[in-house]
Amino acid sequence: MTDAQWAVIEPLLPLPGSATSKGGRPEKWPRRTVLDAIFYLVRGGIAWAQLPHDFPPPKTIYDIYRRWATAGVWQRVHDCLRDVLRVHAGRDPLPTAAIVDSQTVRAADTVPSSTAGYDAGKKTKGRKRHIATDTNGLLLAVVVTAASIQDRDGAHRVLAALRDGFGAVRHVWADGGYAGRLVTWAAKTLNLTVQIVKRTDNAAGFVVLPRRWVVERTYGWINKHRRCVRDYETSPESHEAMVYIAMIMVMSRRLGRTGDW
Repeated sequence: MTDAQWAVIEPLLPLPGSATSKGGRPEKWPRRTVLDAIFYLVRGGIAWAQLPHDFPPPKTIYDIYRRWATAGVWQRVHDCLRDVLRVHAGRDPLPTAAIVDSQTVRAADTVPSSTAGYDAGKKTKGRKRHIATDTNGLLLAVVVTAASIQDRDGAHRVLAALRDGFGAVRHVWADGGYAGRLVTWAAKTLNLTVQIVKRTDNAAGFVVLPRRWVVERTYGWINKHRRCVRDYETSPESHEAMVYIAMIMVMSRRLGRTGDW
């Protein structure tokens, strides 16, 4: 990462154990080097054991990644960066509207069959990412399920996560796959208005649809990171952490270029 990126991210990381009241030994490896290794893996899509020897031992990097994932560090860092970007765009940190969508990702042989499934529509075995973004395309919530879960069923979980984290959200845009009972359930249970954005019957080929293009662009940002193009993670929670890390890389680069955070 660049010096500007590191300046953005460093203050958001948790304090080392040696700097807290619990005490402990000082960390052996510089945190910037650790983050460089994790970012290298996420962007390149390599296995942990294939990290170059210039980095600390792969097991050390993986243990730190897992410890921070379990503690929710990746999501907290991500959320802080997103709020800063929203303020830079002249918006309130708390959004009032969102867009939801899902994407099926093919699973590698490292994904246990108990957490994977078959998406008959996409003819793909793997997992499915259900995400909600703001109107700028910044990630608000992500839930990873088996690919066999229908979009409407997965949307129950991602909309519930959206409501828990963003009480100000009142309006959600979605595609035709979410039409039906989900709209009624969201209105009655979560006080959310779900507006379905459909293609017109006479549309031919690729058409940019209002609002829906925003979440598709977010998937494009995520899929620039090869670890997210295919699912290699043994748990859905680890896949969610990888998505947060990918977006941390996107947003920290953007903030680093502005020089104002």
